[in-house]
Amino acid sequence: MATTQQIPSFDLKRNYKRVEDEIKEALESVLASQHFIMGPDVAAFEQEVASYLEIPHAVSCASGTDSLVLALMALGIGPGDEVITTPFSFFATASCIARTGAKPVFVDVHPDTYNISMDLVKAAVTDRTKAFIPVHLFGQLCRVEEIVDFLAQRKIALVEDCAQAFGAHRMHEGKIIRAGAWGGLGCYSFFPTKNLGAYGDAGMTTTFNEAHKDRLAKLRVHGATTTYIHEEVGINSRMDAMQAAILRVRLRHIEEWTEDRREVARRYKLLFAEHRLLEHLMPPVEDEGNRHTYHQYVVRTSRRDELHQYLAERGIVTRVYYPLSLHMQPCFASAGYGKGDFPVSEKLCGDVLALPMFPELTADEQEQVVREIANFYK
Repeated sequence: MATTQQIPSFDLKRNYKRVEDEIKEALESVLASQHFIMGPDVAAFEQEVASYLEIPHAVSCASGTDSLVLALMALGIGPGDEVITTPFSFFATASCIARTGAKPVFVDVHPDTYNISMDLVKAAVTDRTKAFIPVHLFGQLCRVEEIVDFLAQRKIALVEDCAQAFGAHRMHEGKIIRAGAWGGLGCYSFFPTKNLGAYGDAGMTTTFNEAHKDRLAKLRVHGATTTYIHEEVGINSRMDAMQAAILRVRLRHIEEWTEDRREVARRYKLLFAEHRLLEHLMPPVEDEGNRHTYHQYVVRTSRRDELHQYLAERGIVTRVYYPLSLHMQPCFASAGYGKGDFPVSEKLCGDVLALPMFPELTADEQEQVVREIANFYK
């Protein structure tokens, strides 16, 4: 059986071809300026993101992980504190909590949307709870409206992990609320494979609070407001100008690319029905009121590992997000969780499979993917 990778899970080269001339022009401008760290392009990108998200303040940083760390630092989260989050997410969601000295407190997720259950969050609150990090997983918002008032009444900070959900939004009371715009802090990753991706690492934290904005800006440059005068110990997490210039170009195209992704998702669902696959796998569920941006297209199947291997042998690259629930990670053993504590998350880790998903994925390639899935189940 041939093992040549014929259909990738994601193809950065195709996307680059769509904006190649614009990117080269933007980079030439930075090279001519010789201003490589922070500077005018970074400031302009911050303003453009704030305008797009309809959030007053956007503070850039070096990565999505740093964005989460900086948000918790700005809130003063530390040893003895608890931060509630999901066990079904990328490692950084929980590691950023541990890095502050606080304890990650996990809460299980919905089996259909894969997002955290707000009712369970409320039950997990203690007098040590200082923040809540919902993850808008795979490009779809959590039901944050179910908990914002509860959090505010208890003075629990809201830190949205929007690493996979730039451009996603949710309708609430007739108004569009974008990921990161529920009134707390929003944390974004611009890792190359994200919907809005740089050509290296980059991140951003947004806020409605000017004091938080000022502290974030200080913490990202070693805690300094004046050169060589450090008011506190921060970190080195500055965005470089080349990434900002690239992201400014790509931001102009994000709506078009999001619609392309949504069309790919619609086509998958039609093909599943056409090939009578809905009895074998469950496509992602778009929660009512959401605009899903499909950072990943994640299906559920009870024969995940077999299907994953079968497709790989036929040149179709699929990925598993995520193979191990965070509460089962060895580094979090001291938190005291064990197998069976979060059954939905644990079940998802054995069932989920991300199919190829990117704006340039062709209809013919999708036909091939689904045809091979159908052959597997036959």
